[in-house]
Amino acid sequence: MEKQQYLSISALTNYLKRKFDADPYLEKVFLTGEISNWRLRPTHQYFSLKDDNAKINATMFQGNFKKIKFQPEEGMKVLVTGRISLYGPSGSYQIIVDSMQPDGVGALYQAYEQLKKKLQSEGLFDRPKRSLQRFPKRIAVITSPSGAVIRDIITTTQRRYPIAQLVLYPAVVQGDNAVTSLVTCLQQVAQGDYDAVIIGRGGGSIEDLWPFNEEAVARAIVAMPMPVVSSVGHETDTTIADLVADVRAATPTAAAELVTPRLDEELINLQQLENRLQTAMLNRVKFAKQQVARQMQSVVFSNPQRLYDGYMQRADLAAERLTNAMQQRVTSANNRYQLAARGLPLLQYRQQVLQLEKHINVTQRQLMQATSQIVKDKQQQVAKQMQALDLVSPLNILSRGYALATKDNQVIKSISNINVDDEITLRINDGILSAKVTDIRKES
Repeated sequence: MEKQQYLSISALTNYLKRKFDADPYLEKVFLTGEISNWRLRPTHQYFSLKDDNAKINATMFQGNFKKIKFQPEEGMKVLVTGRISLYGPSGSYQIIVDSMQPDGVGALYQAYEQLKKKLQSEGLFDRPKRSLQRFPKRIAVITSPSGAVIRDIITTTQRRYPIAQLVLYPAVVQGDNAVTSLVTCLQQVAQGDYDAVIIGRGGGSIEDLWPFNEEAVARAIVAMPMPVVSSVGHETDTTIADLVADVRAATPTAAAELVTPRLDEELINLQQLENRLQTAMLNRVKFAKQQVARQMQSVVFSNPQRLYDGYMQRADLAAERLTNAMQQRVTSANNRYQLAARGLPLLQYRQQVLQLEKHINVTQRQLMQATSQIVKDKQQQVAKQMQALDLVSPLNILSRGYALATKDNQVIKSISNINVDDEITLRINDGILSAKVTDIRKES
């Protein structure tokens, strides 16, 4: 056979690739299978689809992958559409996936459950909820400016609490631009001075309500500094926004009722409180008047001199006792003077005083001399005792080159109290050393 009849590998691969690309039956195929070899990549996705008997490689480019609403997982059964192609470098055929959805479960429902599970694991559903203020001044409303939601909220607020200020942030609540619009409005409201936020829209299909199931909207609601009331769809519809909001309302009317009080009821309550306050004050004034009347009838006001009758009696008795005591002291002094005048002549009395003074002076000098000698003797005794203590002082002994060995703060008196490798402490004259026992020898 001639050599020209042999094909190169590249030529055969290119021929087969053209066959794949030109086959109308392979231009758009519908496959069902189980995802295998799945690993999320930053751009294009490469994985496999398999069933019990076969496997095919799959490629899904970034543009198509961004359109799916759920997160593929290993082992998940899916429905895919795409075209069959042959990859030249490896010579293997593959399916280029255009769309993918879960098999048996809707893609939106699958995405909803996945995001719900993720946010719940982060604790966003169980976080402490912010409380609504009882008397709000400014309320922000994020919804479509042309829908029935804003009309219901305005009507309910004007009926219940017309003094509150409503500020509408018009948002796209459906379609591809809804997520960006809702997040932008939430961020703008977060910069303002509002007491509460109402976010929502009317009923619709799960596709219509889907912007309120997006992760970006949920995290923007969680980041709000003021309480958020969510009113999305009908009462049976539950979105991610409803789960992360501080309060969920079944309808826009219910949302406005949750945020605002009934002004007429509050006025009635204020009137009742005013009446109760007036009654309480009148009762207190009446009670105070009764107390004043009772005090005016007391002894203090009716007969005030009776208050100090007892004090006057005690003062009289004290004055009488003082007078008697003074008279007794004067009499006693006079008697002593009379006795002294009759007992000794004045000159003899002076001589006795002078002798007594001399005796006192002599005695005082002797006392001072004796005291000085005693102090001197005690000082000498103290000096001798200090010298004796210094001779037996451990510090004095250490200054002569000796050391004091201790273990665990106990003085080592015998080699029986120590072992090799023990850590000991040596106290010398000017410091402390730490040492380790390496050898023990007994001496007689």
